[in-house]
Amino acid sequence: MTRPVGTSAAGQGAGGAAAPPRRNRVDPKKLLLGKWTAVVPRDREKHFLVVKVLDPEVAGEAPTRVQLEAVLSRRVLTIAWRELEDPAAWTRGWVRAS
Repeated sequence: MTRPVGTSAAGQGAGGAAAPPRRNRVDPKKLLLGKWTAVVPRDREKHFLVVKVLDPEVAGEAPTRVQLEAVLSRRVLTIAWRELEDPAAWTRGWVRAS
């Protein structure tokens, strides 16, 4: 089997650059009560629970925002649910510090 010129067995380009991190796959229908860990904690808040999926402003459209509750402080944070797809900001589940 032959490979296109400039690719390696790992599927990287000729420069050998690593692929960008894969986005977190998020289904808006399954967000409620989901557990998330902030990659960069703020005010010691690292672990969050999705407590509410906010209804869209126009009926019939998909939800666009969620409310996250910090486990430590119970503070509620409202964000666009698509922000959870960014692996540089969020990790699915509650991850321990290493």
